[in-house]
Amino acid sequence: MSLIYPRDGLSAYPKHLTPDYKSTVKRSPTKPLILMPHTLSEMTGPIYGHNAIEENDNDLTKQFPGEPLGERIIVHGYVLDEDKRPVADSLVELWQANACGRYVHLVDQHPAPLDPNFTGAGRTVTDKNGYYKFITIKPGAYPWGNHYNAWRPNHIHFSVFGHSFLSRLVTQMYFPGDYLFPFDPIFNSVTDERDRARMVSTFDLENTIPDWALCFRFDIVLRGRDKTPEDMH
Repeated sequence: MSLIYPRDGLSAYPKHLTPDYKSTVKRSPTKPLILMPHTLSEMTGPIYGHNAIEENDNDLTKQFPGEPLGERIIVHGYVLDEDKRPVADSLVELWQANACGRYVHLVDQHPAPLDPNFTGAGRTVTDKNGYYKFITIKPGAYPWGNHYNAWRPNHIHFSVFGHSFLSRLVTQMYFPGDYLFPFDPIFNSVTDERDRARMVSTFDLENTIPDWALCFRFDIVLRGRDKTPEDMH
């Protein structure tokens, strides 16, 4: 892996201040950033949970005695570096709403039912080829109060940890053809169309399982000109 970190991919980041996304108005910095030198421990550790993966952590349909409700899907892909080389042994975590568009979280007051067989959280580690795979339920859209009749597109949050505290990428994976894309300030805070496209998974017919699950592929590029845009908010 290269020791030079290309900055081309930084253009894909959404701006901290994105007025259409109302929460950023208060959260975005109003004064110049202060550079903080990294400590040795930040650059070399800790390694978060790589050794704590348990059976079915990557199968969100088998974490309870009953099956969760909704459209069963497979989400898989590769974690890659700036030269599209596989990144092995990366901790990949996801979290999402259930099929009705509700998170298992006290703050989520969306009047939609919780699913007793679904937490919406999973984790796995990439293999030697940088490959990861989850089995889950397609998340539903949900209202979020940003503006009149605001609904989030179907999406899954991803976190990719490397081998130190600082090596983490957080992003959102969307589904192809979502009719809510034009109305979502978070999706559109990534202003370049080509960059936004890298957050949208592709329908993977070849890897569907007949009579059981559809499949979507989502490759994650950690840096460089083809970097997967991060969720900055």
